[in-house]
Amino acid sequence: MRTGIGEYRSGKQFGLTEEQIEICAHASELFKEKLYPLQQKMDDEDWWPEEAFREIAGMGYLGTTIPPEYGGQGLDYLTAGLICETMAYWNPTFAFSWLNSDNLVIDNIYRNGTEEQRERFLPAMCRGEMIGALGMTEPGAGSDALGSMETNAVKEGDSYIVNGSKIYITNGPIADVVLTYVRTSRDMGRSKGISALLVETDQPGFRVGRKLDKMGFRGSPTGELFYDDCHVPTANLVGEENQGHIIMHSGLDLERVMSAMLCIGPARRALDLAIDHANLREQFGRPIASFQMIQSKIAEMYIALETARTFVYRVLDVCSKAQEEEYGRGHIHMLASAALFQAAKAGTFIMDEAVQIHGGSGYMRDTEINRLYRTTKVMEIGAGSQEIRRIIVASGLLKGH
Repeated sequence: MRTGIGEYRSGKQFGLTEEQIEICAHASELFKEKLYPLQQKMDDEDWWPEEAFREIAGMGYLGTTIPPEYGGQGLDYLTAGLICETMAYWNPTFAFSWLNSDNLVIDNIYRNGTEEQRERFLPAMCRGEMIGALGMTEPGAGSDALGSMETNAVKEGDSYIVNGSKIYITNGPIADVVLTYVRTSRDMGRSKGISALLVETDQPGFRVGRKLDKMGFRGSPTGELFYDDCHVPTANLVGEENQGHIIMHSGLDLERVMSAMLCIGPARRALDLAIDHANLREQFGRPIASFQMIQSKIAEMYIALETARTFVYRVLDVCSKAQEEEYGRGHIHMLASAALFQAAKAGTFIMDEAVQIHGGSGYMRDTEINRLYRTTKVMEIGAGSQEIRRIIVASGLLKGH
């Protein structure tokens, strides 16, 4: 692993601790053995390896940021991000679904849930017995997720009655619990009056619609969700009623910076594959690695990778030291958007150059570099598009953050 564990073991990456270096080394060996061989079948059949998910959880790789008393590992965000990067190096599709459960749902429940919710959901989720999904995006709402939200909930007794739909929901078809954002008031403005509910998917009125056929991350199930008079206990309200926009914004910050590792890991892998191919592929009687134009591509790929990688590590380190009230606004809000922007931009550039170096073989759907290439584009779209990230960064700078 030219860009990976060798550097971790040397301790040269961002001043990592010995514990972080050993965690990365162990994770890399495990994910190479358990997850890497699953890539082809996942892509070909859009197949989710449920047993592998439980096995990885059983080895301590779910609930990474959750204290041990709830079944987690109690790691900081930088260390959890390093695990995500390593997993995404060996199997980005698995890492995509894993991150949605581990960070977007498990970590969110711990940070914002009640003690009863923590005790009820977290141990089972950390064991991999339950998988989570985040229900935010709707058919008529993309970047304006809050303002355009139509899924609504009306409180009746000790339940909320939820009606509406969600789309493009990662893990939606396989989830046991969906952290769902709903409109509970229309009198507080377009982007407020939102609440967060933990919807258990065995509740009457909840159903999964189409499983969507994606270009990349095939094997990480994505689907439509429908709520038809779905009864959700009021005990499943996360945070305060009508204050879900605060939870959403804070969750998006952590989602963005952790998702940046879904760019860094595959980009590292693509660079390694491109270097190997350049050394092996011969044209005009010599390896193409001897051509200055190929050398220039590889050098620029490496520089783009390390520039983004170091920045993301820095932001994860900032998040590890931040207080809960710092998320969703100010400096961290700007940094998280900037980190994912740069990681996604670097990932797209590196994948494009890696396919170019592979030539015709890179265009073949069954090659690893082709699979990696197809995963990349969504990272410029999901968790707020590149355009939205630019707006957040510019706004933060102009306001003095």
